[in-house]
Amino acid sequence: MLLITCPWCGPRAELEFRCGGEAHIARPADAMNISDADYARYLFMRKNPKGWHYERWNHAAGCRRWFNALRHTATHEIRATYKPGDRKPEPPR
Repeated sequence: MLLITCPWCGPRAELEFRCGGEAHIARPADAMNISDADYARYLFMRKNPKGWHYERWNHAAGCRRWFNALRHTATHEIRATYKPGDRKPEPPR
């Protein structure tokens, strides 16, 4: 079982969490005046790397807060978890 560290609650079993997709996606500044294609690109087009990836997670069965994680998509190793607004950690080389 994967252990995920919630920044507020500490280490918990992965069953308590839900992945919310890629982290650090900037919402369009003027969403009402962009093309449908650009808005669709913002909503649906995400990176799908093999390697280190920044993700959003929700502690659904705990404090219910959102946080970010740096996770390796092939090994599922979580290198860091951090609160929204905190500086994102650098991925290992």
